[in-house]
Amino acid sequence: MPIEINEQEFRSYLTKTFSQNGLSAHLNLEKVDKFLLLTKRMLEENEKYNLTAITEPKKIILNHYADCVALAKEIKKGASVIDIGCGAGFPTLPLALVRDDIKIVAMDSTEKRVNYVRETAEMLGLNNVTAVTMRAEDGAKLPEYREKFDYATARAVAELRILSELCLPYVKLSGKLLAMKGKNAEFELSGAKKALAILGGKNPTANIITLKADGQEPLTHPIISVEKGTKTPPAYPRPYAQISKKPL
Repeated sequence: MPIEINEQEFRSYLTKTFSQNGLSAHLNLEKVDKFLLLTKRMLEENEKYNLTAITEPKKIILNHYADCVALAKEIKKGASVIDIGCGAGFPTLPLALVRDDIKIVAMDSTEKRVNYVRETAEMLGLNNVTAVTMRAEDGAKLPEYREKFDYATARAVAELRILSELCLPYVKLSGKLLAMKGKNAEFELSGAKKALAILGGKNPTANIITLKADGQEPLTHPIISVEKGTKTPPAYPRPYAQISKKPL
């Protein structure tokens, strides 16, 4: 049974939450309405696609929307972005909604989720999203994708040694990998130094973000940023079975 959304309450809570976290510059009335439409569609399609375990609108606003839009300040104007393992469209859809100056390729190996992202972007009029069904290790071998993006993003995809091999081959020199990570980020970062060096990464940092919203526990997690210093050797990425069995 679809979850009922109090539209006035949703708009008010979204606006206030973005304001509390310094994100108000990314909102206007049209974008608030689009976030409402996105929420309705996601909840309607959730049973079919298993998109999110978070179904309460206020929690969606904090955990999905504010969280993804917080990434926007890391991305320069007019940038090209590839979102690896885009899943239900996070961070692709919120980022594309608030940053129409950037172009995003949303990539996932699950066709039904890619179709959902594509159809949702079309419904919201997000002409800056291209959704592609492909395994990350395959796409990184294609000349139209390899080292062609200013940023590669990933949210809750894999631990950093594996993630860096899947993502860094897409990033052009002087670009960045932006990985939205959980509580083990510092441990993952310390264990991934060898992998990052092999794959051309440099100057890895973990920027802790804390987001707040009325009536909810603050959301705190790191964004790991890795610069692309040298080209990724042609041998990488390896087939996924090798990547997962023997991380660099």
